[in-house]
Amino acid sequence: MTTQAKRDYYEVLSVSHSASEQEIKSAYRKLAMQFHPDRNPENPEAEDKFKEASEAYSILIDSDKRARYDRYGHAGVGNGAGGFDPSTFSDFSDIFGDIFSDFFGVNTGRRGGSRVQRGGDARADVTLTFEEAAFGKKTEVKVRRYETCEQCHGTGAAPGKGATTCSTCGGHGQVRYQQGFFSIARTCPSCQGAGRVISDPCSKCKGETRVMRERTIPVSVPAGVEDGTRIRYQEQGDFGTNGGPAGDLYIVLHVKPHSFFEREGKDLFCSMPVSFSQAALGAEIMIPTLEGEHKLKVPEGTQSGTIFRVRGKGVPSVKGGGKGDLHVQIRVQTPTKLTKKQRELLEEFGGTSAMENKPERRGLFEIVKEIFG
Repeated sequence: MTTQAKRDYYEVLSVSHSASEQEIKSAYRKLAMQFHPDRNPENPEAEDKFKEASEAYSILIDSDKRARYDRYGHAGVGNGAGGFDPSTFSDFSDIFGDIFSDFFGVNTGRRGGSRVQRGGDARADVTLTFEEAAFGKKTEVKVRRYETCEQCHGTGAAPGKGATTCSTCGGHGQVRYQQGFFSIARTCPSCQGAGRVISDPCSKCKGETRVMRERTIPVSVPAGVEDGTRIRYQEQGDFGTNGGPAGDLYIVLHVKPHSFFEREGKDLFCSMPVSFSQAALGAEIMIPTLEGEHKLKVPEGTQSGTIFRVRGKGVPSVKGGGKGDLHVQIRVQTPTKLTKKQRELLEEFGGTSAMENKPERRGLFEIVKEIFG
């Protein structure tokens, strides 16, 4: 599949952009079981869907690759950017162990025990004014996340107590059944494969090892961000279990529109009204910028729609490289009510400046040239 033809990885797995690791694994497992080549022999379409799902899973299950994909799309995880490489994708062994078990009702030999698991990612939304997005801002956000229970220190057991060996499986996490010539191992139903059970759970976390807490996290918004920008804070999300690393925190920025400025990249655009006499005779007018007023010279004979570029009065680029420009479009206002004196003067002027009213054709090149110089 070419980059242009690739579907969004979240769409491929039918999960949301805030999906947890477990939700991603579950979604992939279902698709892999449905489209696995062993279940769909001589079906190229199913094989393509299986490969597509496997590629999506390999990116979204890896926190670093997922962050690059969220920020840059397929370009951030393509060839040379740490993208999909089946030969280096070690997590397939885990996921296919589960799938093989689902196919045939057998266990692949993984022993029981507490499995280290990364915490889920957290999200917080921050709303900025147009100026705050342009110049940056330091703020704080409140985040609800799972943290290790301080009463049991993540064991899930009551203070002074501990987990005991599961009597059903003897601590192996599996129970075996004889079916004809085969000995089949299944996950222990009593301990769910952990090999241990907690008979006296912690009263604070109810044996879950983690509790939900609200924390205040300092956030530094860089200058030049745009609406929809995501800022990643590593290991500021949910705490992991059994010593696993914490997930990440994603700050999603929402920028309020400006009353008259419009933004495209790091350039700003606005429209400035002038009178007929200012446009005809020329004038110096004060125009607003994000840093205060700026004097703009309007040459004699300026036509309505003319665009002037004020260099360096745009927005700084979040990637560096200086500020953009401010583009000011002149709009000549025609008076709607005239005094007797004004009417006499305009009639006198009209009598000395005859104009032939004929339509003109303007090419796209001329319009683009006016805007971008």
